[in-house]
Amino acid sequence: MKLYLRYFIIHLKSIMQYKTSFLLTALGQFLVSFNVFLGVYFMLHRFYRIKGFTFSEVLLCFSILLMGYTLAECFARGFDTFSSTISNGDFDRIMVRPRNVMLQVLGSKIEFTRVGRMLQAIVMFIYGIYKSQVDWNFNKIITVIFMIIGGAVLFTGIFIIYAAFCFFTIEGLEFMNIFIDGAREFGKYPVNIYGKRVLQIATFIVPYTLVQYYPLLYLLEKDAKDWYMFLPLLAVLFIIPCYLFWKVGIKHYKSTGS
Repeated sequence: MKLYLRYFIIHLKSIMQYKTSFLLTALGQFLVSFNVFLGVYFMLHRFYRIKGFTFSEVLLCFSILLMGYTLAECFARGFDTFSSTISNGDFDRIMVRPRNVMLQVLGSKIEFTRVGRMLQAIVMFIYGIYKSQVDWNFNKIITVIFMIIGGAVLFTGIFIIYAAFCFFTIEGLEFMNIFIDGAREFGKYPVNIYGKRVLQIATFIVPYTLVQYYPLLYLLEKDAKDWYMFLPLLAVLFIIPCYLFWKVGIKHYKSTGS
């Protein structure tokens, strides 16, 4: 943990050397997310409801998923850019250092500029809370926390899978963006609107619904199953097969010689 804290401080000091660049990049992240918000706004302004969900309820859903995604992209960015680490030979240096390999990759890149996207998610979340008229209690507050943590761990796991594929292919596989950027985009709306088959895939293969759809039903009291609040914790277990795949990739790693 001390090592990761040192990585964190180093990256923070580095980004603060160029404060204007940091602020402009963070602003750019905010504006990109704002464009997505406008898309949701105009859609719901025209149709009012989508599969029984109002505009404020959709915003609540999207903002929570976006928070989890943003946390993962901020702190697990080293796995998302891992293909360059493989291709330029930097992973060879990581392997010979007397520290945990995964921790070094995790600390190799921390994207503080994602604070702009996080700000956008928080604004949408506050608006969603204000307008959705959720009857808040302790269990529902805990559910939101579980959803954010579960989402962050879930997307981190997907980044790890993306990185693990690079051991076999050197270059990153574009189809993985379906599960990363695609999930962020499709996550604007509750997963059930995409049909039964997608709902099943997002429940049993890549469990987005465990951090988005089912806990949301509990928050909005559209399905009053209390155990839905614990489903995000079940989604955290997704990190286990991701880690095992990463270990398999390391065993098959061969230096690029760069």
